[in-house]
Amino acid sequence: MESVTVRNQTIRLQGMLDMASANCGVVITHPHPLYGGNMDNPVVMQMAASFVKKGFTTLRFNFRGTQGSSGMYDNGQGEQTDVTAALQFLADQGIKSLFLAGYSFGARINASVVSGGYEISDHIMVSPPVGFMSFEDIATLPSTGLILTGQEDEIAPPDMVQAHINRWKIDPVFHIIPGCDHFYGGCLDLLGEILENYLKSDDKK
Repeated sequence: MESVTVRNQTIRLQGMLDMASANCGVVITHPHPLYGGNMDNPVVMQMAASFVKKGFTTLRFNFRGTQGSSGMYDNGQGEQTDVTAALQFLADQGIKSLFLAGYSFGARINASVVSGGYEISDHIMVSPPVGFMSFEDIATLPSTGLILTGQEDEIAPPDMVQAHINRWKIDPVFHIIPGCDHFYGGCLDLLGEILENYLKSDDKK
C-alpha cells in the first residue's frame, strides 16, 4: 500500500493505493466530510480489505478539503469531479475494469457520477443516505450490482432504499443486515463477508 496524490485540476487529493491487479480496480469513497468522514473510516477500510482479498487494486481518497486534501467542501458538486479524477487515476495505472463503491455520502456522490453517464464495470452502494440527502435528481443507476444497508439504519432506511431501487428500475443484489445501524458497529465482519461473496462470482472479474 502506498500514499498517492490524485490531481483534479488545481486540487490535490490525498489517497491510498493498494496495487494488486491490472485487471480490476475500485475507487472507494467515504462518508460526509462535514461530519467527520474520511478515507480511514472503519466501513471504508472494511470495504477496501474485502476488495483486496478478492484481488482488486483499491484506491481510497479524501474528498477535497478533508484531512490532507486541498480545496474546500463543495456541497457535492466538486466532489463528483474528485471521483472521476480518482477513476482516471486508476485507469492511468492500466486498470482495465473499473468498479466504484461508496459508503453514505460517498455513495450519494458516486450515484451522481454514475447517473451522469460515467461508464464503469460495477457500482456498489453501502447505506446510500436516502433519509438524509435527496436522491430525486438521480433518474437511473446503470451498472449498480450491489446495495447494502442495515435493518436499523435511519439514514438509509431499507424501505426508502427499496423505493428508490424500484424508481430507478434496476435489479441489484439488495442486502439488509439484521440489527445493524448506519455505523455498522458489530457488523463490519458481516459487511465484509457479503461483499466478498458478491465479488467472488465468476462474472465479477
